[in-house]
Amino acid sequence: MKADLLRGTVSSPKKSRPSARFANLPLRVLSYNIHKGVGGRDRQYSLDRILDVIRGEQPDMVCLQEVDQNVKRSNFDDQPTAIAGAIEAVDSLYQLNVPKREGGYGNLIATRFPVVSKHHLSLRKGRRKNRGAQIVVVRTPRGRFRVVNIHLGLAEKERIWQIEHLLSHRLFLEADDLPTLVIGDTNDWRNNLEDGPFLAAGFRKLTRPPSRYRSFPAFLPMAGLDKAFVRDVPEAKARVVRTRLSREASDHLPIVVELG
Repeated sequence: MKADLLRGTVSSPKKSRPSARFANLPLRVLSYNIHKGVGGRDRQYSLDRILDVIRGEQPDMVCLQEVDQNVKRSNFDDQPTAIAGAIEAVDSLYQLNVPKREGGYGNLIATRFPVVSKHHLSLRKGRRKNRGAQIVVVRTPRGRFRVVNIHLGLAEKERIWQIEHLLSHRLFLEADDLPTLVIGDTNDWRNNLEDGPFLAAGFRKLTRPPSRYRSFPAFLPMAGLDKAFVRDVPEAKARVVRTRLSREASDHLPIVVELG
């Protein structure tokens, strides 16, 4: 995809939207920064641990960050294909954000529901490290549902710019009448995104209060960096996956959102 399409043009947020009906959807979404399959404490690479954590939650969709493809440190594994196979996905979308020679790492969405539209959006600000968002619309038994997988930057002003850029972007606004879940690794230590751009766009945060959703570092969680926000989704709840294996497999714990 060309750089101009990735960056696109920025439109003003819509002032009003048609109300979307979306209830009783049996859907489970797992978000996980897998740290390229490298354990947060033992620093050992094991894709099998990551796959076992994911399979243990039986998700219908995964939104992952820091997924390697064809990189030496991860044995040149094709992690996107392996993960999609682990959940028996019917479709998947890989966004390469940080190239490393012939491969690199980035975001992955894999889903058991058919994808009817999909976009990659660059969230790079200036010369900072490239970050990205994936926007998909899936066709579920209850109708169409939009999911956005994000991995944000390390600086507070950068993160606020990234979310404002995302929520006003033409590729986001083209499906703005649909029920929406925005989920991923926000790097938001101070929890400033909830009352800022997300509130202004009508989203509510599922992963609150922060003290109940600490996900980093996995072996001794102190911060809730992995977050979920919804709009026009009446019934949804979130939880952190706290198992012995999840504390070892990555430097983040996964979060799971249940809808319906």
